[in-house]
Amino acid sequence: MFTNKQTLRLTTLAAALTCAFGPALAQDETVTQLTKPNSWFSIGAGWWSDDRPQEGIYDGMNQKGWYGLFDAFINKRDEATGTWYSLDARNVGLDTRDIRADWLRQGNIGAFVQFSQTPRDNPYTFHTGLRGIGTTNQVVSGAGANALPFGDYHLGTRRDLWNVGGYKNLIPGLDLKINYKHEDKTGNRQWGRGGAPEFAVEPIDTTTQQAEVLLNYMRDNLQLSGGWYGSWWNQNTSGLVDTTLNGGTAANRFFLTLPLDNQAQQFFLNGGYNFTPTTRGTFKLSYTHATQNENLPTQSIPGLSLAGTPQSLDGEINTTLAQLGVTSRPTPNFSWLANLRYYNAEEKTPQNRWVQTGALPCATGSSSNIPPGTTGATCVDNTPLGFETWSGKLEGTYRLPMGFSLIGGIDYADQDRIVPVGIATVGVDGVDRQRYVPFKSQLDETTYRLQVRRGLSETINGSLAYLYSRRSGSGYTLTNENESDEINPIHIAKRDRNRWRVMLDWTPLEALTFTLNYENAQDKYDTTSDRPYALTKGTGQVFSLDASYAISDLWKVNAWYSWDNQKAEQFTQRAANSGAGAAEKDSDLEDTGNTLGLGLRGVVMPKVRVGADVLYAKQNSKYPETITLTGPGAVFPTAAGVTVAPLQDIENRLTRFKLFAAYELHKNAELFIDYIWEEWKTDDWSWQFANGSTFTYGTTTDGTQVTQAPKQTSNFIGVRYIYRFQ
Repeated sequence: MFTNKQTLRLTTLAAALTCAFGPALAQDETVTQLTKPNSWFSIGAGWWSDDRPQEGIYDGMNQKGWYGLFDAFINKRDEATGTWYSLDARNVGLDTRDIRADWLRQGNIGAFVQFSQTPRDNPYTFHTGLRGIGTTNQVVSGAGANALPFGDYHLGTRRDLWNVGGYKNLIPGLDLKINYKHEDKTGNRQWGRGGAPEFAVEPIDTTTQQAEVLLNYMRDNLQLSGGWYGSWWNQNTSGLVDTTLNGGTAANRFFLTLPLDNQAQQFFLNGGYNFTPTTRGTFKLSYTHATQNENLPTQSIPGLSLAGTPQSLDGEINTTLAQLGVTSRPTPNFSWLANLRYYNAEEKTPQNRWVQTGALPCATGSSSNIPPGTTGATCVDNTPLGFETWSGKLEGTYRLPMGFSLIGGIDYADQDRIVPVGIATVGVDGVDRQRYVPFKSQLDETTYRLQVRRGLSETINGSLAYLYSRRSGSGYTLTNENESDEINPIHIAKRDRNRWRVMLDWTPLEALTFTLNYENAQDKYDTTSDRPYALTKGTGQVFSLDASYAISDLWKVNAWYSWDNQKAEQFTQRAANSGAGAAEKDSDLEDTGNTLGLGLRGVVMPKVRVGADVLYAKQNSKYPETITLTGPGAVFPTAAGVTVAPLQDIENRLTRFKLFAAYELHKNAELFIDYIWEEWKTDDWSWQFANGSTFTYGTTTDGTQVTQAPKQTSNFIGVRYIYRFQ
């Protein structure tokens, strides 16, 4: 369900509440500040000394050069009418700008308009001869005499979002809220075509619209919130990208499809009722109707679709959600809660056959399973799915002496899943299946929780929790391929999970505070001899420690450290050609991250304050593996540039150092100067072969290569003038 979290800003809402509840609250210092409008603006410029493609992916400053720095917050109040006017403008000089204006008359009416941009710059450089980047007609370079001139290209996308909305109090206790969003996404995304593979670019030009009408009612013991939400996603291109090979034949022409238009409508009602001062009930109801009925672009190109197939998928999915909950505190030392949730996603898309090669009947097993004389056709149907899930939760809390609490709970979920089956056509065993990985018709998972928590202490608060989860379900259904039947898919495999959580807040001194968090999770998957290929075991650990110390009233220091470690044991297979056996692989995958941060703030003289921050982050990925050849005459499948040598580790490092100084020019203004030095390093081999040579798309047809600088260092210096006023 869409929720309008940005209809009113916190400061404006708090100010309205302050006026509504009168002078008693106005005595509080924080609330007093909210009722007195404070405004400021900042203007300046900054300069990056070098390109920073990795660290500048999302901040709009990935290239060296000058950038405008402008931010402002204008907040005014008309005392006579109680009307607030505010303008919040951030990063106006960058591609990450966010500008919002609010108008609010407390307890009566309000409105806002907002514009924001979100860039995403691809950190890689693409050295390619591809023509037509950004269009739906693209030409792959070709090779030899047909090769087109190469150049370096950088890809990326940008989102431009307009958000408008408002609210009106209709009668006491009843508010109407309306919100509308319009987002355009444009740019280019890395893509590919053919089995070589060859390089292509996905042109991005889409529009997303969202609208919500919401009624909130609050009176006495009853609270209700309900309304309508709609979304529309539109593809602004033809939906079909025509790619050809320069100098190639008709067989070298490929059509790549883009996502199709879709829309959804939802009606919802949420509420709560306080039966007694210690017992409250809640409920949620929603129904969503989603469709995709755009004409298929492939139908306009001869030979791209199966004769007789519809012009549109006519896709339809209906989802229903219902949830009931209750919380109660029957005694001062005991409280409990329970909820029951029903969720049903039902697909009503008509089933049709879209692809067929060869004569019927369709083959439902691998070639080795097709009896002599049986015609094996490849048939692909859309297979409507459905998921019906019942889930519930029961939890109790008992308060012990000395601020301790004991918490116990159980969560349960049961899911029925429609097994995908193709259109009725006589297959090898009389059933036309449309499954390429094993499938389960039923899943269930139960989680037990036990937690000890201590709070309400001036010096130490914390908790220790243990959770155990067990997932099981029905047996697996058969697939189209014998080899696939030996896979144990991670998302539906039987699994046991154990988790520990520790949280601690400690204040040994008034000026010194520590916060510690640790979590350990261990997964074990049930694998058998007839289904051995899967993730067999996984572990995850996260540790973080934060500390802050007030050296004096003028100087403060803080530090934090985090460590995370993820491990996965996996057993896989790759079959060789011509029945020459197979290669089985045991992998012990591991990711480890270390992040350290230090910060210092202080005042060196009455008009000068300074600060410094240090960040160091290291991420290490390991891929130790053991390869075993099985079967007579087994050889490991290799290709040019590929070896059987184990994969090398990948390590990414980021070091960033910041300094700033602020000088008070006069009572309401200051000059702010900051300096940043950052360095990002990597030995990522993702676009290289094991022998160190660069991966090349379609070596005999394309030649595109992907690179990135393994070391990226840059310096930033910025100067801002900041002025505050009322």
